[in-house]
Amino acid sequence: MYYARTGRYRSPLPPISAAEARRVRETSVDDDAWSARWTHQFTDLLQAVGDGPMYAGRWTLAWGMPSWSVAAHWHRLPAVDPDQGHITWFGYGDPVEDQRDILPLRRLSPHGAARVRSYRRQVREGVLPPALLWWVSGLDILLVLDGHDRIAAALAEHTVPAVVVLAPAPGPTWAAGADRHIVREYEGRLQALQPAANHGDELAKANIANITRRFAGQLNDVARSEGRTRAWPLPGGRAAWQQQAAQLAPDWTIGPAG
Repeated sequence: MYYARTGRYRSPLPPISAAEARRVRETSVDDDAWSARWTHQFTDLLQAVGDGPMYAGRWTLAWGMPSWSVAAHWHRLPAVDPDQGHITWFGYGDPVEDQRDILPLRRLSPHGAARVRSYRRQVREGVLPPALLWWVSGLDILLVLDGHDRIAAALAEHTVPAVVVLAPAPGPTWAAGADRHIVREYEGRLQALQPAANHGDELAKANIANITRRFAGQLNDVARSEGRTRAWPLPGGRAAWQQQAAQLAPDWTIGPAG
């Protein structure tokens, strides 16, 4: 999938002031409360905007990156994020910028930019709000909906930014089937280990604790799984799309460079 950024993207959400960032941190009893506060705040903001990405249907707002993401991809992002590039639908391949989990909708600001410097101070104070990412299944990637400069600030401070992920909810039939498979697998493993654990086998007890933690994580992954993003035909079809592309990215050549 080839893409071109036009430089015109603006977040649909209002800016978050430093005072608001500090207020949320100071009034949160712990990190869990802090993350829950921001998740709820993004919910309210998304429902209030008129030009956001949400449409009628079931949505999820989940804290943190999905389990399939690769933490090491964050710090290489600024070096592999051209304004015109390529992303792959399945796995990672060539060119090198395919090795990413997110696609910013505008170029990340330099580390020395005034707004980034302000956010870097918030990173050091531990109050920086999370970025808001949006899962688009047709691109098989997370887009940065809000928080480009917050991401730049976190990376400049050599840390991974906090994020909230907006995604269409998966279909209930798929989710129920995935849950049943996970439960059956867990029950089978538990049944095999329980007799030894009942007789005091410490290794069996440790294995039960491990598979129980894994079981909880798998159910959480299903609950926050990304569903399919809906799309609608562009009036005018292919000709209208080509006209818009020519107007917004006149130097863009779709396909490999050279």
